[in-house]
Amino acid sequence: MKRYSSFDEIDRDLKYLRLKSKIDKEEFKLGLRKSRNIISETFSPLNLLTSLASSLIKKAFYFKLLDKIVGITSHRK
Repeated sequence: MKRYSSFDEIDRDLKYLRLKSKIDKEEFKLGLRKSRNIISETFSPLNLLTSLASSLIKKAFYFKLLDKIVGITSHRK
């Protein structure tokens, strides 16, 4: 524990701690704002539709590839 020799030292440290607390709060707010922006971009309707379409196209491609290799679906004559 720090020992103070004057009230000026105490006041200086208190002022420092108050400023540090304000800075920490502002950094926290900035972090929340940045996180909110990332989440809103990630879950935007356009990104969700793009991800869904990409996933469906990949699955269709893999299914066709697997069908050619293994012959899962029945072939009509």
